[in-house]
Amino acid sequence: METQRVVKAWEELEIKDDFMFAKVMRDKRICKMLLERLLQTKIRDIVYLDEQKTIDIEKDAKSVRLDVYLEEENRVFDLEMETTNKGNLPKRSRYYQGMIDLNTIEKGENYKKLKESYIIFICTFDPFHQGKAQYTFENLCLEDKELKLNDGAKKVFFNAKDYINAEDEEVREFLKYVNGEKSDNPFVKEIEDKVAQVKKNEEWRLEYVTLLMRDQENQEIGIEIGKELGREEGIRGTVSVLKGMNIPPQTILIKIQEQYNLSPETSKKYL
Repeated sequence: METQRVVKAWEELEIKDDFMFAKVMRDKRICKMLLERLLQTKIRDIVYLDEQKTIDIEKDAKSVRLDVYLEEENRVFDLEMETTNKGNLPKRSRYYQGMIDLNTIEKGENYKKLKESYIIFICTFDPFHQGKAQYTFENLCLEDKELKLNDGAKKVFFNAKDYINAEDEEVREFLKYVNGEKSDNPFVKEIEDKVAQVKKNEEWRLEYVTLLMRDQENQEIGIEIGKELGREEGIRGTVSVLKGMNIPPQTILIKIQEQYNLSPETSKKYL
């Protein structure tokens, strides 16, 4: 059974809520410091390509909405906050990778212009059930695991639930904070202060409330259609209406899963 999504009041938002996470990461210094800690690398500078960027290559293609999308010289980073395990992160990371590559290279350009990319998921759950705080993936040869493809594509999944197993102290304290526990780490304290600062921003508060209202309206429309057409046709009708409103496919999946108690596999068939 799918977990019902909890709608939080503005004052209750935490760093693990994607809206708050995206706003906090607009602080260039904090975002750069977080990337350096998570990836254990120095970053000279970062450029924001978009906050919650939507990549839509073709009109009829499935679009993706990225939480935090930025680049640094020859590298591009996508930071995602995940609080619900729908079992699709490996395939999502693959799709995100392809869409980002298509978005960063023009038709006819040399493949050498493709930037090194990092798809980073910060999860409040263990996506691979191995008890690790971090899972890093690169393409390598199965016949010789010392031989890497060196295509520049990296996918990193962090598991806040098992933060205690993180080797690096800074990463461990950040994941502990994402897990809802207190930390005296200076960097975490800086993030906490930024969260409090974001909550004082009336423009962002209005944006959040507006998104909640729009979300509720779309859900109510789907419910009414479902009542009129019955369950089977109701689900199709709900999907059709939400598509007509340009609601992102991933959001539609979540809505029909919650509303009609569908499995992820079944809900995908309706799209």
